[in-house]
Amino acid sequence: MCCQILDIDELDKKAGVLCKNCTATNGCKIYNKRPQVCRDFECEWLTERDIAAPLKPDRTGTIFMIDPDTDQYQAVTDPKRPQAWRHPLVFKHLIAKAKEGHVVVAKSGLMSWRVYPTGETAPWV
Repeated sequence: MCCQILDIDELDKKAGVLCKNCTATNGCKIYNKRPQVCRDFECEWLTERDIAAPLKPDRTGTIFMIDPDTDQYQAVTDPKRPQAWRHPLVFKHLIAKAKEGHVVVAKSGLMSWRVYPTGETAPWV
């Protein structure tokens, strides 16, 4: 999903468009020569063992990540599924992260919403 959801300037790849280097059967065609931004990226589903299998990005249309600049816990969705973060399992996970003290933001394209520990949401700038 990261090869589709994320904007990757180094490859001139826009959010929501599958990377031209991604193949369904073999993954990344330029894996050994991929840009550093791709090498460095690891979604929370891969690194956090407590995230359940049903929350796998290709199942939910949502990537969980920590923004390195703001330390926000982000749920970044496929622009073709902008409300994927509202799926009950995803939303429950986001509320739990907010209750842990994280600033939680759901993002889809240019839109973003803050998710609060109470389950309330509000547009986020």
